[in-house]
Amino acid sequence: MVSRVSGGLRGVAVIVVMTVLMTGMAATARAQDWSGQVTLYGWGASVTGDFKPFWAAPTLSFDKSLSEVLEDLDAAVFVTGLARRGDLVLFGDFTYTSSSRAGVLPLGIPASGELTIRSLTLAAGRRFDAGAGATVDVLGGFRAWRLKGEITSPVLRIAPSSSFVDPVVGLRVNAPLSERWSLLGYFDAGGFGVGSDVTWQAAVTANYRASDNLYLSAGWRHLSLDYSDGGTVFDGAMSGPVAGVTWRF
Repeated sequence: MVSRVSGGLRGVAVIVVMTVLMTGMAATARAQDWSGQVTLYGWGASVTGDFKPFWAAPTLSFDKSLSEVLEDLDAAVFVTGLARRGDLVLFGDFTYTSSSRAGVLPLGIPASGELTIRSLTLAAGRRFDAGAGATVDVLGGFRAWRLKGEITSPVLRIAPSSSFVDPVVGLRVNAPLSERWSLLGYFDAGGFGVGSDVTWQAAVTANYRASDNLYLSAGWRHLSLDYSDGGTVFDGAMSGPVAGVTWRF
C-alpha cells in the first residue's frame, strides 16, 4: 500500500512538471502552421518474460527468438505519429504484439498459451535546438496498457485480461548525418508504481529521405514492462529489429 501511495505521488509530480512545461510552451510557441508525420513499423520482436493471469493460474513463460516469432506467425507492429507547431510537440505511439507458447500443466496435461499486449502512448512536450540541425524533444504523458492471456487445454480455457495506465517521461533526439541520412533516438521511462512498477523503452533508427515527404527507416526497439497487481503478474520485454516507412506532411 505504501509503495502504491508513493508511486502515486511520483505520478502527480510528473503531471505537475508537464503542466509547467506546457505553460511555458504556450507562452513561447511561434505562430506558424502545424506539421506532422506518421510512421508504420514492422517489428521482429522477440518476447521474453513471465505472465501470470491471476493468482491460481499457471504462469506462461516466453523466451522466443526472432526466427520462432516468424515461424509461429506471431504479430508485432507499431505506429507512431508526431505533430508540431513551433516548439510544441505532440507524440503518439501504438504497439501490438502477440506471442504463443505450448507447454504442460501440472499432472502432465498439455496446454497452449497466448499473450497479447497492446499499448498506447500519448505525450506532449517542447522541442529544443541542439545545434548543427539536431533537435531534442522533451516529452511527458501517459501509456495505457492492455494485457490479455489465454490458456487452453483439454480440461480448461481461461482468457483473463488486465488494463492500466502509466505516467511516462521521455526524450526524442533527431540528428542529421548528411543531406539524406539522419539518426533518430527515443527513450522513455515511467510507471512509478502508479500502474506498473516500471516501464521503459528505447529505440534507435537510421533514416533515409527518399523524397520530400517519404522516409525509410531501419533500427532496433526494446520495450520493457514490470507489472503486478493482486495475482496478475507480467515481467518481460519485447525487443528486436524494426523497419518503417514515414510520410511527412
